[in-house]
Amino acid sequence: MADVVGEGAVERGTRRLRAEVALKTVVADPEAPQRLRRVLEQALVFSAATLAAVYAPGEDEDLLCLVESAGVPRTLYGLRDSYPRSGRSATADALRTGHPVWLGPAELAAGAESRRAPARDFFVAALPTPGAEDGGCLLAVSERPGGFDADDRACLALVAEAVAVPVRPAAAERGELPANAFSLAMDTGRVEVGDDILALFGLGPNAFDGKVETLLGLTVPEDLPSLMSVVEAGHTSLGDRELEFRVLQPAGPPRWLRLRGRLLPGGEGLPARLVGTVADASTLRAEVTDVARVQRLAAALAVAGTVRDVSHAVVTALRKPLRADRIALAELENDRLVVTVLDPPEPESWPELWRLEWRTEWPDAPVRAMPTLAAALREGRAQIWPAGTPLEPALADVGPGGLAVLPLPAGGRMAGACLIGWDAPHEFGPDERALLTASAGLAGQALSRAHAFDAEHELVGMLQRQLLPRRLPRLPGAEAVARYLPTTAGLEVGGDWYDVIPLPDNHVALVIGDVQGHSAAAATLMGQMRTALRAYAAEGHPPDVVVHHANRLLMDMETDLFATCCYVDVDLEEGTAWCVRAGHLPPVLRHPDGTTEIAEAEGGPPLGVLREADFPMSPIGLRPGTVVTLTTDGLVESADADIDTGMDRLARDLARSDPAHLGLVADALLVDARRSDDIALLLMRYDGMAVRPLRESWTVWRVPEAVGHARRFTRRTLRTWGVPPPGLDAVLLVVSELVTNALVHTDGRVRLDLILVNHRLRVAVADFSPRTPVKPASISWEATGGRGILLVEAMAAEWGTVPVSGGKQVWCEIALGG
Repeated sequence: MADVVGEGAVERGTRRLRAEVALKTVVADPEAPQRLRRVLEQALVFSAATLAAVYAPGEDEDLLCLVESAGVPRTLYGLRDSYPRSGRSATADALRTGHPVWLGPAELAAGAESRRAPARDFFVAALPTPGAEDGGCLLAVSERPGGFDADDRACLALVAEAVAVPVRPAAAERGELPANAFSLAMDTGRVEVGDDILALFGLGPNAFDGKVETLLGLTVPEDLPSLMSVVEAGHTSLGDRELEFRVLQPAGPPRWLRLRGRLLPGGEGLPARLVGTVADASTLRAEVTDVARVQRLAAALAVAGTVRDVSHAVVTALRKPLRADRIALAELENDRLVVTVLDPPEPESWPELWRLEWRTEWPDAPVRAMPTLAAALREGRAQIWPAGTPLEPALADVGPGGLAVLPLPAGGRMAGACLIGWDAPHEFGPDERALLTASAGLAGQALSRAHAFDAEHELVGMLQRQLLPRRLPRLPGAEAVARYLPTTAGLEVGGDWYDVIPLPDNHVALVIGDVQGHSAAAATLMGQMRTALRAYAAEGHPPDVVVHHANRLLMDMETDLFATCCYVDVDLEEGTAWCVRAGHLPPVLRHPDGTTEIAEAEGGPPLGVLREADFPMSPIGLRPGTVVTLTTDGLVESADADIDTGMDRLARDLARSDPAHLGLVADALLVDARRSDDIALLLMRYDGMAVRPLRESWTVWRVPEAVGHARRFTRRTLRTWGVPPPGLDAVLLVVSELVTNALVHTDGRVRLDLILVNHRLRVAVADFSPRTPVKPASISWEATGGRGILLVEAMAAEWGTVPVSGGKQVWCEIALGG
């Protein structure tokens, strides 16, 4: 018993036993769809056959007709649809003798069919199917050197035993037609139909009159031409093509059905018959025709703006209906193919040679590395290679079961290529070829447009990025973030802008604006207005004066465009702000308790409308935790909602946000943005300064004792602030030099400002002269002046000068002992 068990264990490891188990699984359900084809596929798996087919007697008992096949197309080996049973062929010999026939290249070359055979060497096996009363035959082809070995022959014998030859058309006359089969007489149009097919058409056995026209009348009209090309008389062969069509339903969408059939030639006095099966294909195919797919692809490509959009539209239109295992679309850039989309996207799904070129997001490779692809691009037409076609590895591994290459033409050149691959052997029908050809032409034109769109869009984006701030400054006691989204409605650059301008004395200006229109002129004007507002703010003007100057400048530019603007000057020390609006939306405030409000800020007209316009200032109070939100109308206005509704929605969204993460708040506010216009968004959260500076000012009168008064004011102020004596002499020396320079070299009022924060004292002297002091390059020993700036530089940690309204301010900072 142990010996028997051991031998059985060894036997279970053989290929023959594995084939037996697989075949038992396949034939377990006699009513399973495509059962015969699944049996034949086992011959491909276990005997290394490239083709397996079944022949059976037709209406004419002397003809052996092809019933089913799997693998590469039989035409590659010169095999026919039918063979005379009394003639000399492998199938006829196998049935006549009742024994398998094994033919090699020499025997095939000597046969009568040698002129139909290809130049390659191959081997043919023909095995009669045992137990079939009508006499069927299994035919297999192998290209492996040496042909079928002993294990291959044993596996083919198992496949021959598992083959159940379908019922001949004559069986229909005996009432033995399977439920999913039909038999159509081509001369009369009379058709015998199984009960399952009648149910798919919504007919009962007693309601069907036996005419094929009755069934055709229940199909969708758009599908009739393809069906008529099948059932009309005069056809000689359907090949292995599967035809899919739709039938109307009493309610709901039409149902997809799949017809598989073959024309059996008639003998003397007998009509030719179309025999086959019809099955429900609703779960395997979407509810559109190939014509509709092309129409949908054209519609999708018409609105596809970028190369990536075009690529995804092509993948969506082709992969699922073709049941492809992979699809790639690549642009042709000079002599390189640059892949823009892969489906599936995982690298392991693609050839190893492709992964070696995976330099960026997708691979790219020179066209010369794939000669077959290069030839297809030169010819400019779709190329299809069935399974087993020798190709270079970079292409063969894309579609071992079949490969389609679609050159994408555009304007007299090739814009790129689309590669579609199958793993299992795939047979290409005329409808697929038509779909591929039509899709290639549409995709090529769209790809060319998208490439130009991408290039121009990148140029527009670069211009926009140059006109807007690259980064926002860090603010004491506050945080600011900004977002800008260009419109997706076109390529024109917009006029929206934002800015955050640090100002002296811990002030900051928040600016947002919008120039009328979308054009290069609008973008240029936007850049000019942003620069002007920044310059006027840096001069120290109050908010209303800054906006007034910008309005006058725009009027003087004599442009037909106008601009809106909102300018908010925030005092980060006191938590107060002044707002000026020029035809723009008011700020939206989110208070620390989560409530929101639209600030009540008076507004003036847009910039560039009235020369002497009035721009009133409105106060805004800020508590620590308050968020100030400025935006342009692209975020709050749309075709189905006015600005007031949009502002209310913005306030509600802001109330639901978490101000601790200001960047996430900005992103959330833009989630549902419609993008029909440019959008600029600026947020600032006021936290309050942890340490507030100490400030004192002194107006220096032009009297002989002016410098002494300034020194006494400085000494008294520092004593009040509790500044220790060390370092006091350096401060007094710097004050003396700066005040003296202002009195000697300028006219008008002079102001001295002292600011202390974190043991760092800032000394600033403002005057009404715009002339900046210049540090002397050298001073001779007999010179009586020019040493003041050198002394300031020596005593201070840093120094500089900034413009203020009508003059300048010279400042320096001195570190005091902590």
